[in-house]
Formats: sequence, C-alpha cells, structure tokens
Amino acid sequence: MAFLRIFYWLGTAILLYAALMLLTAFAGGVMGEFSEMRLFALLALIVGVIGLIIASIGQNAPTHENTRDVLVFLALFWLLIPFFACLPYLSLPNHPGLSRAYFEAVSAVTTTGASSLDTDTLPKSLLLFRALLQWSGGCMVATLAVVVLAALNLGGTGEHRSGLFTLKKGKIFSHLFTIGRLVTLIYSLIAAVCLLFLYLSGTPLFEALCLSLSAISTGGLTPRGGLLVHYVSMPGAIVLALTCLLGAANIAVIHDVFRRRSLSSIVNFFKNVEHRGLLAIVVVMTIFGFMATGGAHLFTDLIEAAFMASTAGFDYHVIGIDMIPPPILIALCLIGGSALSTAGGIKIIRMLLLFRHMQTDLDRMVLPMRVMPVKFQGRRIDDKTFLSIWMYFFAYTLVFGLGIMALGAAGLDLPYAISASASALANNGPLLAATNPEFGYAQMSHLQLWILTIVMLLGRVEVLAVFALMSPSLWRG
Repeated sequence: MAFLRIFYWLGTAILLYAALMLLTAFAGGVMGEFSEMRLFALLALIVGVIGLIIASIGQNAPTHENTRDVLVFLALFWLLIPFFACLPYLSLPNHPGLSRAYFEAVSAVTTTGASSLDTDTLPKSLLLFRALLQWSGGCMVATLAVVVLAALNLGGTGEHRSGLFTLKKGKIFSHLFTIGRLVTLIYSLIAAVCLLFLYLSGTPLFEALCLSLSAISTGGLTPRGGLLVHYVSMPGAIVLALTCLLGAANIAVIHDVFRRRSLSSIVNFFKNVEHRGLLAIVVVMTIFGFMATGGAHLFTDLIEAAFMASTAGFDYHVIGIDMIPPPILIALCLIGGSALSTAGGIKIIRMLLLFRHMQTDLDRMVLPMRVMPVKFQGRRIDDKTFLSIWMYFFAYTLVFGLGIMALGAAGLDLPYAISASASALANNGPLLAATNPEFGYAQMSHLQLWILTIVMLLGRVEVLAVFALMSPSLWRG
C-alpha cells in the first residue's frame, strides 16, 4: 500500500484547513473579535505544523497508486479532517464536548447542515469558519467525485465520469490538485456572484457572505437562528435558491459553460438529464406544497422546494414546504442532486437508470421472446453494468434502515429516528426540522449524535466505498 502517498495528500488537506483557520483569524480581527482572532491564529499554527509534518513524510513517495490506496485515502480524509475542524468548537468558553464538536464539524464538512448549537450565541468568527468549512467541503466533495469516485467507477455505469476526468491508471492522486483548483475557482465565482446580489438585495454583508458559501455547497447552515425571511428579501431568496441549484448541478457541465461561453453550452446545461430531473423534483415538491398551503404561499413553496431538492434545506418562511406530509418529503429528499455535485442523496442519475432498467424488465415480461437492450440517453447499456447500481441502492437502503434501528435502540422515537436517519444519510440536516419542527439535534443524546455522525459520513463517502473497504478480497495480496 502507498502509505507515503496517502500521508502526503492527507497532510496537504490538513494544511488547507489550517489556511482556513488563518483566514478566519484575519476576519476575526477585522470584525473586532480579538480573542477569537488569537484562538484561530494559534490553531492555524498548530494544525499547520501537524499537516506539514504529515505531508513531508510522503513528499518523495512514488506517484503510482491502486484502488485500495484511493479507498483508504477517501475514508481517512473524511474521518480525520473533521477532527481538526472541530478544534475551534472545543475551544469555546462553554465547549459542547467532543461528541457535539465532532458532530458539528462533520455536519459542516459533509455539507449536511445539521447543528445542535444555538447559532445566535456563537461568535461571528466561528459562524464564518463553519461557512468556510461548508464551502471547502463542497469543493472537496465535487473534486473527489470527479477524480476518486470516477476512477473507482463504483456506480458501474460511469455516472461519475465527465470531460474533466482524463487521467492515467495508477495516477489518480496526481489530479487532485489540478481538478480541485478548477472546482474551487468555479464555486468561488458562483459564491461571489451570489454574495453580490444578496448584498444588493438588502441582506447584511456578513450574513450574505455566510449564506453564499453555504448555498453553493448546499450546506444548509445559516448565520442566524430562525427564518431567512427576517433578513433575506424575496429577490435575495431567488438568488439563494438558484445558487443552491447550481451547487446540486453537474460541475462538469457548469465547467463546460465557463469554458466555452456559448449559447450551445447553456442549452446543453438545461438539456442535461440530471438537471431536468432536479427541476422535476422542484416542480413536484412545489405542487405538493401548493396542495398543502394554498396559493398564498406559492413563492415560499417554490423557493423552499429548490432548497430541499438541492439538499441545502434552508427554511425561508414559517409556512412552506414543511407542510408536505413527511413520508413524501423524505422520499423526494433522499434522491438528492447530480452525481458530480455538492448535493447528497442517492443521486438523480442512479434513480433514472434504475427506472429505465425496471421499465425494460417489465417490457421483457410482456414479450419474453423479444430481445430488448436497455438504452439510456442514446447509449446501449449492458445488463451487467446495472448490478453495482442495484447494489448501491440496496446498500443505501440498508444503511438507512440500520440508522433508524440504531437511533431507536439509543432511545429515539420512531418518527424522529426515520427523519434523522434520512437527514444524515442524504446530507440534508434541515430535513429533520422540516418533518418534525418540535424536535431538534440539541435534544439528542451523545450516543444519538455519534450514530448520526457515522451515517453522515457514510452518506458522503458513498456507501459502496465503505462496503468495498470491508471486503476481504480488497486486502488480499
């Protein structure tokens, strides 16, 4: 195993998060929070030294790696990065304890948007830091999807593949920095545009900055407690909803629009099957919302449908999409966004492929003697390639069920356990409040938060990667 190569990239990732702490320290000084400034500066120094030591160990390591190396890196990245990211939470005067601090860090880095803390009691420096954690987590999610998951091809049909993915076998890590820089640039530009329009529409500058970083990463954490309507106008809500949808859109298609800057690339963006599926989910949610709330709240239904479909889950107004019956809302939210995006969920492309396969199988039952190949988007797909997608669907459902059972065994009532497990697995933390407004993460025990932390990580890593790591055949030889 290429341990040195894994160390190098883990150390590099830790250095990036030390840089985020340093940036937060500078912002804390600008905002007049000098104690927080000193805290983040000290943490940046400590974390930076640790990252530098780990990276230097593997600096001259060979550049060749195999599937096992990549899977180990993927698992270690999502386990270790939240540990360093939770240090500012542990440094609060009334720190929440390791379980809650790690839960908060995992929620931010995985762009889940679940929080057990009172936002209005947190210093602005920490609010900015967790917004940066969401943004960086979104960039990492998209980068790892383009590079790592596409290389592993865990979906079987290449739903993670894109025009960005052009690398040679055995040199997966070499493209992490190149692709990551490109993804970061695109998401930074979109966040900057969102920030500008939010500020021009009347949102205070600090809130606009945090919301723009959270929206493009489909994170869901807000800089204030309560509803967005109190400080985000209707034009600002539209901008925020569009930004969330861009975060849930295919990054490779967005890159094509930036690169070509032509009408045809824009047309292809809207013609993309995943984007049409995302808009269809928004429409379906809006219709259900309209049936539940009536025409007086149609704008809120539409905006919150975009928030929920993208797995950001912002709550704009007291009466909105949360009026939809919980089973329907949970089922729609579990679908998620595009495969190459910051959104969580099963992913739209997988659901479309499964429905296409199921339709072909039903046709074969009617005409068993007729040869009926499965076709999708003009491409013929062999039946064997659907095996891993069905495996993924089974594994996803299994983790969902196990999460419910574990939360129930930890003392959580069944309705809350179902909503909480779905929220964590789909990386859509606000879904719990939307389906059970009387119950929140602050009321959960440490054991229940640890269970949700594990489910959040499984949902973000992609469950097949974890199952592959548990396979004995991967470790033989």
